[in-house]
Amino acid sequence: MATDEIKPFPVEADERRPLRNGRLRRGVYMLPSLFTVLNLLCGYYAILETFRGGAGDMDNAARAIGAAIVFDSLDGRIARITGTNSDFGKQFDSLADVVSFGVAPAFLAFGWGVKGVVIGRSFFAPYIVQLGWVASFAFVIFCAWRLARFNIGMAGGSKYFVGLPTPAGAGAIAAVVHAMWNPIEDWRKSLVWVLLVLLLGFLMASKVRYYNFKGVNWGRRRTSLAVVGMALILAAIFRYSEATLLLIATVYVAHGIVLEALRKLRRRPASHPA
Repeated sequence: MATDEIKPFPVEADERRPLRNGRLRRGVYMLPSLFTVLNLLCGYYAILETFRGGAGDMDNAARAIGAAIVFDSLDGRIARITGTNSDFGKQFDSLADVVSFGVAPAFLAFGWGVKGVVIGRSFFAPYIVQLGWVASFAFVIFCAWRLARFNIGMAGGSKYFVGLPTPAGAGAIAAVVHAMWNPIEDWRKSLVWVLLVLLLGFLMASKVRYYNFKGVNWGRRRTSLAVVGMALILAAIFRYSEATLLLIATVYVAHGIVLEALRKLRRRPASHPA
């Protein structure tokens, strides 16, 4: 007896599912890269605003560097949450950081703190300008050095960064510009500024340890006092951004130096009386 031909079960929907999953997977990989692009865009915008040269333009450049810091912190966190870490994303993020946290703050440091020095009013003014562009270029080199060490696992740990993080170095420059507003014209102040830029660059390439906040579990329950404290900090940043951001940047840069000095004092052998 002839039997009816058995038709295979339709698999069209199942065949489309891997494709959809593949598209979804590629889309998830695009999400952290999008924040990296925004980070790079902020750095590029900061350079353009520095070229314009006005006090308000310099402040816009400082604000753009601050926004780049926010986007840089988000791309890595999103990549870890979604499980989309990749070697390409790591290298792309580092290249963006060289622009946003190396080149952009170096341009801003020179344009705000050195370029405005009036040559002719002092014998030292031309030398300060020359020293300024050397210091700003050194800042870029130290930034690239720091990022290269971080990529090969020599500048990070479970609790501490080895060397000042590049966003913190760039943020310190941006915080000073945002707080002081008017560009420097006196060569003595410019000299102090150049030395500060060199110090920040040196700290990035040094082995001074800085707390990285990776051990903080933001999803854990907190006391009401901690929530109130965080709300007060955010309110202070919103209302008094100049003084608050400068204080935060100063405390973070200084705490690594202080801890390093305390560690060296503990290691020093105690002197014994003869």
